[in-house]
Formats: sequence, structure tokens, C-alpha cells
Amino acid sequence: MVEPAVPESGKANELQTRIVVGLLLIAAAGLAVYFGGILLWLLVVLMALGIISEWSGLTGRLENRRLAMYALSVPLAIMSPWAAGASFLALGLIIGAAMFVAVFDRSFKLATGVFYAGLPALAIVYLRDIDNGILIVFWTLALVWATDIGAYFSGRAIGGPKLAPQFSPNKTWAGLIGGVALTAAASFALHVYWALPLYLVWVSIPLAILAQMGDLFESWLKRKAGAKDSGTIFPGHGGVMDRLDGLIPVAPVVALIMLVENLPA
Repeated sequence: MVEPAVPESGKANELQTRIVVGLLLIAAAGLAVYFGGILLWLLVVLMALGIISEWSGLTGRLENRRLAMYALSVPLAIMSPWAAGASFLALGLIIGAAMFVAVFDRSFKLATGVFYAGLPALAIVYLRDIDNGILIVFWTLALVWATDIGAYFSGRAIGGPKLAPQFSPNKTWAGLIGGVALTAAASFALHVYWALPLYLVWVSIPLAILAQMGDLFESWLKRKAGAKDSGTIFPGHGGVMDRLDGLIPVAPVVALIMLVENLPA
């Protein structure tokens, strides 16, 4: 049976909703990054708890979703400005929370989700606290957004060969190239106007590819679960994981780069 085509007006409304919600999310993230402190921490906590909640659904571990959320809450609390912040203690507690969940859930699926949700949260809090942290976090977010936007519009406009149809039937090589190109352009603009180090402009290219790999991984999870979206919290965008799938692998890598960069000589 052939499904009826979506009317053009419906597609336009969907795109309009996607743009409006996307701008609101960018504004919220921008304010949190600018002010930092408790505001950023609260946003990171909501992000991480939303990710682990949706992960439990996509991996078929809903019965222990609250267990995972409670376990993850311990390292998230340690990351707060009132506690140790982004520290090796918080990293150790993420590992401990994952081990705790693995033992009680008798599965590594949910425990893996603790890392999937906890590491990007720790990375963002750490990055905001370093020298020039506002710029670095904004660049990290911007390169993921640029990759997503460039891939979306170039993929729709050009089409062509599929990137990885076994994981996602809609993503194309044209979309990947468009996303990488827009990311490089955005990073170069940050270099010119906000003094982003030039080496990070070059680093943005493999990071854009990594963001796309994160998108493909989440698409694979959804395909295995038979789900269109990871959730329904954001109209036109789906769930928390749908919005952050590229940031989840990118943020820890950027944090590692900055950690090495800031090591004493």
C-alpha cells in the first residue's frame, strides 16, 4: 500500500515549527553558556537525565529507567557549582554509577547509557570553566549546529548517494559534505571575529564528521527500536537525543583536546 504524500503546506508548517523551536533551543543554550554557573549546570542536568530516559526506552530497559536516572544524579550533583564541579571525582562517580546500573540491571545496555549521558554533561561543564570557556563551548555547540543545518539543507537540495542506508535511509554524502563545509566556514568566522585558535578551525572538520557519526549511531538505535524519534518533547525535532546526538560524541573529544592543551609544560 502506497502511503499518501505529505502536502506541501504540511511540509512548510513542519519546517517552520522546526526552525522556531530550533531558534528557541539555541537561545536557551546561548544564555546558559554565557551566564554559566548554576544556569548551565541545570541545563546540563536536564539534558543528561533526558538522554538516559530516552536511552532506556530505545534499548528496551524501561523497567530500570528510574534506577539509571537516580544513579546518574549522583555525579550530576557533584558537577554543580556548589560541589566539586567538573572534576575527576565526577568522572569516577560516572564510572561508579555505570557499574552500579550494570550490576542491578544485569545488562550493559543501560550502563552504557550512563556514559552516553554523563560524559557530554561533564565535558560541557569542564569546558565552560576553562580559560576562554564561553568561546570554546559556543564553538563546540556551533560546529554541531552547523553540521546539522548544512547536512539537512544540502542533503534535501542535492540528494544523491546515501551515506549509510543500513543505519539511516535519509542521510546522503551530499549532506555530509555540506555539513562539514558549513562547519568549517562557521569555525573560520569565529577565528576571524572572536579569535578562535586557528588549529581548532582545522579540528572542526573531523569533529563535524564525528557529529554525523553520532547522528548515524542514534538513527541506528531508533531503527533497532522501531522508533521514528527518541522522544516527543521538542515539536518538529523529537526528543533530547534527537537534538543532541551530534554533541554527545563531540563534547567529550573537545574536552579531551582542551585538557591536553592545558596540561602544564
